[in-house]
Amino acid sequence: MAAVLTDLAAEVRTALGTVVDPELDEPITDLGFVRSVAVDGATAEVHLRLPTSFCAPNFAWLMVSDAREAVAAVPGVARVVVELDDHHDSDLINRGLAASAGYRGTFGHEAEDSLDELRATFQRKAHTAAMERAITGLLRSDRSRTEADVHDLVLGDLPPGTPSTEALLRRRATLGLRVDADAPVLVHDDGTRPDRADAVMRLRIARSVRISVDGNAHFCRGLLQTRYPGSEADQVPRADERPLLPLLVPSKGPTS
Repeated sequence: MAAVLTDLAAEVRTALGTVVDPELDEPITDLGFVRSVAVDGATAEVHLRLPTSFCAPNFAWLMVSDAREAVAAVPGVARVVVELDDHHDSDLINRGLAASAGYRGTFGHEAEDSLDELRATFQRKAHTAAMERAITGLLRSDRSRTEADVHDLVLGDLPPGTPSTEALLRRRATLGLRVDADAPVLVHDDGTRPDRADAVMRLRIARSVRISVDGNAHFCRGLLQTRYPGSEADQVPRADERPLLPLLVPSKGPTS
């Protein structure tokens, strides 16, 4: 029986790995946001934590409600308890989630009409960042190509099976964009290819979006480690993440 419960807990964690922080575009399991998973019979209880107590309530709600849906879909789980710890709206969010009140039912007049557009906005940003990673990775690995060539790149030019290519394909599929080999890599949010004269600028705008997303993710990981010492053991770096260069302060030599 213990082995069955252990396997179920592992399946619950796997399911939580499909839940993504909407702003940081990383699984909550990789970010260290999953504080604990406990399985008792057919009941799964999950506790989540965030880098600060004042993280945006709408972002928090998206992650908590997505986590509940993901765990509820695990075969063998009949009852789900997902709670957010140490947030200024923890009590409100946890009550609303337990009552299946929905976002608007939980936050009342403070809630936006819908979270769908917020989710879509961050899905578009995630695609833009993934597009830049894939293109930049290709330019670094193939020195015969330059930024002047990005307008003509198609998905078939990207190396198959790499983390950056697979991530881009997943994000395009989420937005309903083309994923066939002849589809252009560099596109606007609606999937249309920019004019040749605007292609390099589109890539540079995408780069600024990617730097912003990665920078926020790095910052939030650090905040979580500060708030919850030891949480770094629960964090998994991006597959394409490069270590930051150390900050070196030049020595002035011995003072007299």
